Amino acid sequence: MVFTGEREETFLDFIGVEVSSVVINGQSVPVEWDGARIYLSGLAQHNTVTVSARGFYSHSGEGLHRFVDPVDGGVYLYTQYEPSDARRVFPNMEQPNLKASFSFTVTAPSNWTVLSNSAETEAVEIEEGTRHVFAPTPRMSTYLTAVVAGPYHEVRSTEDPRFAVYCRTSLAEHLDSDEIFDISLSGLELFEMAFDYPYPWGKYDQVFVPEYNLGAMENPGLVTFTEHYIPRGQTTRAQKAGRANTILHEMSHMWFGDLVTPLWWDDLWLKESFAEYMGAWASTQATEYAEAWVAFTARRSAWAFLNDNRPTTHPIVADIVDLEAADQAFDGITYAKGAATLRQLVTYVGEEAFFEGARTYFKRHEFGNASLGDLLVALEESSGRDLRSWADAWLKTTGVSRLQVKGTTLTQEGNEPSGTPIDRPHRLNVGGYSREGNELVRVSSQMVEITDKAELDLEGDIFIPNDEAHTYAIVALDDHHLETVLTHHISDPLARSVLWTGLWEAVRDARLDPARYMESVSRFHNESDSNQLGQMIRNCEYIVEHYTVDKDTARTIWLGICDDSWRAAVVDQEQDRIYLWRSALARAGAVLPEAHELLTEALATVVGD
Repeated sequence: MVFTGEREETFLDFIGVEVSSVVINGQSVPVEWDGARIYLSGLAQHNTVTVSARGFYSHSGEGLHRFVDPVDGGVYLYTQYEPSDARRVFPNMEQPNLKASFSFTVTAPSNWTVLSNSAETEAVEIEEGTRHVFAPTPRMSTYLTAVVAGPYHEVRSTEDPRFAVYCRTSLAEHLDSDEIFDISLSGLELFEMAFDYPYPWGKYDQVFVPEYNLGAMENPGLVTFTEHYIPRGQTTRAQKAGRANTILHEMSHMWFGDLVTPLWWDDLWLKESFAEYMGAWASTQATEYAEAWVAFTARRSAWAFLNDNRPTTHPIVADIVDLEAADQAFDGITYAKGAATLRQLVTYVGEEAFFEGARTYFKRHEFGNASLGDLLVALEESSGRDLRSWADAWLKTTGVSRLQVKGTTLTQEGNEPSGTPIDRPHRLNVGGYSREGNELVRVSSQMVEITDKAELDLEGDIFIPNDEAHTYAIVALDDHHLETVLTHHISDPLARSVLWTGLWEAVRDARLDPARYMESVSRFHNESDSNQLGQMIRNCEYIVEHYTVDKDTARTIWLGICDDSWRAAVVDQEQDRIYLWRSALARAGAVLPEAHELLTEALATVVGD
């Protein structure tokens, strides 16, 4: 390790088995290690420190994880460091603002594939196996460094030599690399254009690893994913869209988080909220999954509402006092509420101004660190708006407000957990919908800006605020509008998702009888969007187990709904619906002996492709 400094004393972070030697500027010194820190003294302004140490293999996904494949006995290794576990593998200065260039040399069995952030420059056969030497990385934080090693199966892109995909050898037959490459190449082209900044990390390896305790990690040049994203059986469109979203989420991190990194973890949202937003945005721009915002509203917004109504909620810009607090900040507030708030910011300043500000932000702080203030400066320059008060209202408060139309007036109501009224500026669309048989069809729309209330000038039988999901708020309906929504199909998928999310919040707030919600799910069992349908089913399952007193009766009713719904899906030959409702039937019947015959029939039914 080579570093400069003004102090004569400092320390390196390291958690492992032993530290056998420390050499400072060519001189061996006594080892001072307390199990977490290696203390250094007698430092000069320019220092070279060499540490010999031994670490633990991990079986928890922290540090260097080791997995033995039960299929063929292959040993697979990969690292996972965020937020502070690089110190479990090599001594370092574990802070995101202490960026450096890293040069890795790895010795491994000769039949293994070995990868790191940069390209391999040399592979030398030695007595112990093969020594792999990797090029020095550009400046990055310690938590972004990575090594992957083992008998991984490799597929390289025939269109762009920078791209490769890897998985366990025993999963090679299931790896659908063509779709992964299609999404990845389209995504990279989109981001380079949108950010006006070439991909800065050279190669782009994507590795699907076993026993991963999260979804993915944005290591520059070496992105790791859970191998749950490699389907072994039937998959729904929602599952494929979810993988595409994650691929693009991690890719956007190459700029948001990797190229420009938060100074400290209290600005975690500067990378995670942005990547969450970009995953959905890019899905609509660069893939076939144009319904990404429907999925976001159905699942991620619901996750954010749940987290934001708990006593443990926190502002998007959280107070992260230590690394333990940083670990707890990877939640529905930082990811989903943050992304929904960014969608509102894009609506507030305009998409072109937002991306122009992002381009300025990247160029000013490339390979360095930045804070909320730095981003706001760039966005204020591009948009001409004063965003300080906006940031205070959105990023430094807690709770979720409710938007409701009363007559022709749109109102915002709600309090933070402390009791302070929520006073956030919103820019959103309100749709006017008319009944056409059993359908609600949008016949008018109006973009409004609201802090307290706004007057509407719309046509239609019912007015639905935020029907394009431009902002983070719960749509609350009065009794008349509630009854209309419960009994009419909303033609627009995004508006439908906004309303179904609002209906679930009404159940949770005891403003809607859970039985009415289940009745409406039964009525609209043929929901075409598998993300939305999956969320409706999960909500009903939660009602049965948590919101009912007579659980046996509730389970029997729900079993009947599942049985009727999967049979209807078979008649319609809708594969995703069949899969979702048959799975729901299996879960419902797991605790009901009388369901065994139904389950046997359902599982025996062969459905055409």
